[in-house]
Amino acid sequence: MALEGSQACCLLRLSLFLFLFLSAVSGSHPPSERLMSSASAIRAASNQTKKTAPDVAAEVGRYADVAKRIIERAVFGAAQNRSYRRLADFTDTVGNRVSGSQNLERAIRYMYDAMKQDGLEVHLEPVKIPHWVRGKESAEMVVPRAKTLAILGLGSSVATPPEGIEAEVLVVQSFEELKRRASEAAGRIVVFNQPFISYGETVSYRAFGASEAARVGAVATLIRSVTPFSINSPHTGWQTYRDGVKRIPTACITVEDAELLWRLARNKQKIVVRLVMGAQTLPDADSFNTVAEIRGWQRPEQVVLLSGHLDSWDVGQGAMDDGGGALISWEALSLIKDLGLRPRRTLRAVLWTAEEQGGVGAQQYFKLHKENISNFDLVMESDLGTFTPMALQFTGSDAARKVMEEVVNLLAPINTTKLEAGAEGTDISQWMQAGVPGASLHVADSRYFWFHHSEGDTMTVQDPHDMNLCSALWAVVAYVVADLQDMLPR
Repeated sequence: MALEGSQACCLLRLSLFLFLFLSAVSGSHPPSERLMSSASAIRAASNQTKKTAPDVAAEVGRYADVAKRIIERAVFGAAQNRSYRRLADFTDTVGNRVSGSQNLERAIRYMYDAMKQDGLEVHLEPVKIPHWVRGKESAEMVVPRAKTLAILGLGSSVATPPEGIEAEVLVVQSFEELKRRASEAAGRIVVFNQPFISYGETVSYRAFGASEAARVGAVATLIRSVTPFSINSPHTGWQTYRDGVKRIPTACITVEDAELLWRLARNKQKIVVRLVMGAQTLPDADSFNTVAEIRGWQRPEQVVLLSGHLDSWDVGQGAMDDGGGALISWEALSLIKDLGLRPRRTLRAVLWTAEEQGGVGAQQYFKLHKENISNFDLVMESDLGTFTPMALQFTGSDAARKVMEEVVNLLAPINTTKLEAGAEGTDISQWMQAGVPGASLHVADSRYFWFHHSEGDTMTVQDPHDMNLCSALWAVVAYVVADLQDMLPR
């Protein structure tokens, strides 16, 4: 019986091969597409085992010439500096783009029209997003001497009374010190002069400082900007009120002013500050995630997603955070289209809305599309600047990592062949947590937090050659993964 079953299986495979081969020769699709489709069916019928490392290397290696063409066009050819020029025109025309603002909606319409004109399939997906307005704001030290303090109110902060708040200051350097000195905090403005360790560690003061101070009776907080470098520049960002805790006004001050107040306090000087903030939280606004595609020729339902966020804060131009990430995601599709390439799977660039408020647009996108999660091959996000690329960061299975190690080898012409563990990105985090492979850019980002969420985030920060390199990397990785015979292993 076992022998007869084996013979029958062989006959079935032979019959299937002949049928598919004849279909490929006589069908209506181009020959390469017919034969590739036939090969896929044969493998499925044969219950093919996992590819070996040499198989993966050989398959990916066949894309070396395509990768060189993409790199050549982006870095030295007709598309040289195009992503930079597009970003400059976009940010100079629209300006900053905070969630809920008219500028953000202008930005979405701008990008929709521009990508349509570029020949891509573009559509908008509606979402609801927060709408916080800064209003007029000021801070002044009135004792022991008069000095204006540069401030930026934090997103979601409540306002002061119209006349402002004038109160004595308590300066602390940590949450632990605040707890130790809780008896001194009632009725005071708490100033946090926490040192910058890393963004991930230090941002908790911006995010939760107001609620922690309110717990011990503070009437407002001023928080040292989360940056390792300052030229008297305050940095804004989103903050979160804890449930059940009184909401008090909160703003960031500069590193220089935080250290000044700390020195005065250390010398036992009485410090009084007057703070005025006119912030408002309005009803949620209508907005859109902006989506552009190159449809796959064989598996259009399967998707490689590449992305950046279109919104910014209401200071600077939002060129670095995250205009650059959004523009290289568009540029990657442009490069692939320019070269007449069309991958097996769909390439989808998503320009997220309301990332700065906690990835609001991306969360709604995930809810809308998660039922098709098995068709998402790779999710990519660039949101830490488009400076000189150093590596690709990746989250996925060991088998997927082996594939991606071969893919980044194609980037040898731009010296970016390193694959690092741990992709980052607020907007793709839910997909990665659900098991979808993820990728992000690691760039030479030592200056990123100098300009982050400040008036300094302008086109002056950007470098056209760096953007060429980032665009080339983004396009090569996205195209090759989308065109491989199989999806990345989960």
